[in-house]
Amino acid sequence: MREQGYPPGPPRSLLRLVLYGPGRDPLGFFGGLARQHGDIAHVFMAGEHVVLLNHPQYVKDVLVTDQRKFVKGRGLERAKRVLGQGLLTSEGATHLRQRRLMQPAFHKDRIASYAGVMVDHATRAQQRWTSGAPLDLSAEMMRLTLGIVGETLLGSDVDAEAATVGRALSDVVASFWLALLPFFDVIERLPLPVFRRGREARAELDRVIYRLIAERRANPGDRGDLLSMLLSAQDEENGGQGMTDQQVRDEAMTIFLAGHETTANALAWTWHLIGQSREVEASLHEELDRVLGGRVPAIDDLPELRYTEQIVTESMRLYPPAWLIGRRATEPYEVGGYLLPARTLVVMSPYVLHRDQRFFTEPDRFLPERWTAAFKAALPPFAYFPFGGGARRCIGESFAWMELVLVVATLAQRWRFEPVPGHQVVPQPLVTLRMKHGLRMTPRARSSD
Repeated sequence: MREQGYPPGPPRSLLRLVLYGPGRDPLGFFGGLARQHGDIAHVFMAGEHVVLLNHPQYVKDVLVTDQRKFVKGRGLERAKRVLGQGLLTSEGATHLRQRRLMQPAFHKDRIASYAGVMVDHATRAQQRWTSGAPLDLSAEMMRLTLGIVGETLLGSDVDAEAATVGRALSDVVASFWLALLPFFDVIERLPLPVFRRGREARAELDRVIYRLIAERRANPGDRGDLLSMLLSAQDEENGGQGMTDQQVRDEAMTIFLAGHETTANALAWTWHLIGQSREVEASLHEELDRVLGGRVPAIDDLPELRYTEQIVTESMRLYPPAWLIGRRATEPYEVGGYLLPARTLVVMSPYVLHRDQRFFTEPDRFLPERWTAAFKAALPPFAYFPFGGGARRCIGESFAWMELVLVVATLAQRWRFEPVPGHQVVPQPLVTLRMKHGLRMTPRARSSD
């Protein structure tokens, strides 16, 4: 049997021994590992042996071929304090059972029924804007996607609580890196403001979710949303019992967070990139004018909105919301000529691999037109994986694609967005790839072009 060991990587440092190594620039850190050490690299940080895999075949092996040999990484282990035993954090038979119970809410026919709601929320959102008045488009996308997930998946109008919920989610997400520290369970009890805000944020989110559950328990019935399905689901492997409030809370919280946070960030990065290229913007507007002819988009228009979809695809190549995916080996695992010991933390970064020039020419350029049918067919599987893969592939992927294209089409039909001079757009890689200072842009009504 091959002797266990780790691939080359940077030397150990006292700082990384105590702290989580990426520090202030996680994107640069993992990108540097790949540039310096190739497809497989090892680093010891925060008491963990971490191995970065940066080749599509290795990613496929971990996420698909050998997925049974892995469980979730440290980040989602710690996320359980917020998400509980939801679909994102559960393992094994529990995860399979929960996914089966939730799958009907994401059936293609059910998702198709959400299209009108998405367009309606996008139409209402743009009515708040004034041509020439700068706004934080990142915050606007958070509010918009929160409304969409609230109505389509939770069956509730959360607009009135959008600001409160948005702040609570931001406080939860902001503490992500702290949760990766080796002694977080101890230091979290310290009377520091960041921990107090985190606790208060979790309590606030619980209040909203449990209120929705209580209202639905009092007035049961299928309203065509995920919450209805969760409350009516009968688990055949659990004596035909329905879910407890705690179980429903965990799944609803997962959808609440993942269902709007990732999409909002993808939309914000899309507007940022479009704003950097007048050529892309002009081509987008030409397609929208030609396909829609002034009416709002509908689900039947999606096959014709090809360039709009290419823009979204390219945006998630450059700025994938799920920028880092981690798995922990449950047994010794052979990869790249090395036999990694059990409990090794394996990480894969869509952000890094999506910018690999072996698979993408001019990898740092925003080129939506690269996404032709021929290019996609020739691209190795998992050279592009913004939604993960395998049994844990994002259950809401089809929902997200439809939402992204319809929202971009709806808003770009009426508006152009110009970057505010002097505003710095800085990536902030937390649970998702956020913008550290928001996205200040000035909307311009297209009718005044």
